[in-house]
Amino acid sequence: MTSIVLSPALQKLKPSATLAAAAKAKELKSKGIAVLDFTLGEPDFNTPANVRDAAIAAMNAGHTHYTPSGGIPELKNAVCAAYKRDYGLTFSPSQVLISNGAKHSIHNVIASLCGPGDEVIIPAPYWVSYSALVELAGATAVLVDTTEESGFCMSPEQFINAITPKTRLLMLNNPSNPTGSTYPAAQLEALARVAVEKNILVLSDEIYEKLIYPGAEFRCFASFGPDVAARTIIVSGVSKAYAMTGWRIGWTIGPVEVIKAMDNLQSQETSNPCSISQYAAVEALSGPQDSVEEMRVEFEKRRNYVMERMRPWRSRYGITFAEPGGAFYAFFNVSSCFGKKLMGGAQVQNASEFCNALLEHAHVALVTGDAFGAPGYVRLSFATSIEQIKAGLDAIEKFLNG
Repeated sequence: MTSIVLSPALQKLKPSATLAAAAKAKELKSKGIAVLDFTLGEPDFNTPANVRDAAIAAMNAGHTHYTPSGGIPELKNAVCAAYKRDYGLTFSPSQVLISNGAKHSIHNVIASLCGPGDEVIIPAPYWVSYSALVELAGATAVLVDTTEESGFCMSPEQFINAITPKTRLLMLNNPSNPTGSTYPAAQLEALARVAVEKNILVLSDEIYEKLIYPGAEFRCFASFGPDVAARTIIVSGVSKAYAMTGWRIGWTIGPVEVIKAMDNLQSQETSNPCSISQYAAVEALSGPQDSVEEMRVEFEKRRNYVMERMRPWRSRYGITFAEPGGAFYAFFNVSSCFGKKLMGGAQVQNASEFCNALLEHAHVALVTGDAFGAPGYVRLSFATSIEQIKAGLDAIEKFLNG
């Protein structure tokens, strides 16, 4: 029998924890068990009608062939126009690369800039794929722990202390997955000043930029001056704001030499992003933006309901959290429940065991904070209906009551 040996990088690579949690929930569903699933960060809305219509028009117009590897000119221009309209920032199409979703964009950035011996600074908690993609490139992820009290925001002092001669990149996610945290503009600018002073490139993952709630604010990292923009690599896409997760369109905006290198890489690994999805994304960015605000308002209602339900948990169960200013996640510390008797007599010692017991006994699926570099925490995605959220929170309370 032939012995298959995987590459060293793939031997160490773990599957996405969010997708693994979703798969576990689907397995129970396949057995006829009704599962309340809060694992995936995916809007439950349909893609807006004007965007769907644009895709049909593109197919009927024959736009079903290869495109340039880095994206069609129309979409690059639409990205530039959107950043001028929304943030007053001027970019040229040569600074834009269109990819197969924002995750692909992030991979391209890391693969193009980082290799063995390099270090990448990542504030924790962090999105599960960040460290995996850094390690896949042979580089080292330097995790900087943030606290609930700080709103899970890294301080300029923490950034400075994490920098070494090997530092190649800072990866910043604002608003954040999994915490929903948003950086105050002054703190973001202070980080930008450190990046300029120390000459560090910043990958700013801004995929949740349109999902901001009252009391929070969003500033594009590149907006703090030309010297900051010269060191900023923006990653975003249409998945979250336009409910287009399955269309797989993301983009990178950055220095021309970085974009050229990424385009060379993409031409070898995937060729071009889906042609029809690109034309749909042009309409998403250039067409009416009413649907973006309509969805944001609905997410805000859900966020407010989740917070209203969870605030009493602080005194009732000892569960703590920082209230999210953006995205669609509630990230809460359940370590006070460890060792206590929960539903079905379950006793757990960590967040992963908590999630497993919750799924088994209450049929509620969450994602463990262990996967996000935050032991003791769990993540709930409220990108689903109020009815589903209510049923889920009711079930979690029954689980916690034992």
